[in-house]
Amino acid sequence: MSVLLPLPQPGCGGRLLREALRDRPLPIVGSPFALAARLIEDREFPAVYLSGAAFSAGLLGVPDIGLISLDQLADQTAQLASSIKLPVVVDADTGFGGPADVAACVQRLEAAGAAAIQIEDQNPDKRCGHLAGKQVIETEAMVEKIAAACQGRTSPDTIIIARTDIRGVTTLDDCVSRIHAYHEAGADWVFPEALRSREEFAVVGETLRQSGGIGLANMTEFGRSPLLELEELGDLGFAAVLYPVTLLRLAMKAIEVGLDLLADEGTQRSLLDLMQTREELYDLLDYDPANPDQWRRRLAPADNTTP
Repeated sequence: MSVLLPLPQPGCGGRLLREALRDRPLPIVGSPFALAARLIEDREFPAVYLSGAAFSAGLLGVPDIGLISLDQLADQTAQLASSIKLPVVVDADTGFGGPADVAACVQRLEAAGAAAIQIEDQNPDKRCGHLAGKQVIETEAMVEKIAAACQGRTSPDTIIIARTDIRGVTTLDDCVSRIHAYHEAGADWVFPEALRSREEFAVVGETLRQSGGIGLANMTEFGRSPLLELEELGDLGFAAVLYPVTLLRLAMKAIEVGLDLLADEGTQRSLLDLMQTREELYDLLDYDPANPDQWRRRLAPADNTTP
């Protein structure tokens, strides 16, 4: 059973995210679990990202090749959305099928608290956007999915993000062509994956300026794209920037170091200065150990448990 606080109403997070764009470019940080989302909120970032790659690896222990089910994704969306007040941007991979399935996916994730839902144009047997060997569907097929996502959302404030992986398959010109097509199909934001240089970001950014589109840049580590600074990407024409797996990678490296040291020294004493303290954890959870009923009362007004 998963214990959830009340979920935001569909569209509520989308409105917050649209308002936040006034202070663009927005840094959107991937959260591998709910406690990390609370820390992202505590540090006053404007939004949280539920990355398919981080979810696949971090919580399920599987690679990012389309193995996540919609049930699993909706459950994790609800966990994040109920734990924070920030809008949650959700990576829905290829949308779990054709246009009708995409519309159902959007509605399911809206109900789970998603502020924005990202659909990509890879084939169903997808893979990480920065790996070779990707395959994409035809532009017309993706346009149908985008239209279905826009028509299927229950709130007009929910943001539909169209990601294109075409740059890893063909050319930058094809990428620009798809950006225009996806924007015209109704996508609120467009996400060109795996651009290869600052110059390519500049070309795409200018395309977005000319079309009036809102662009999302991906600054994932160890991929094909250079790691550009937030303000630079804003100057190039991008409204928001993703850091999808940064926190998971930091956490896993820290765990590696901790395990090695614990095995070598037989104690964790030398690691204490690197740890979040008990008091810091309780403060982040807004938990007073002298008053545990405070948290129980938060859950009491409604049955917020889901199987």
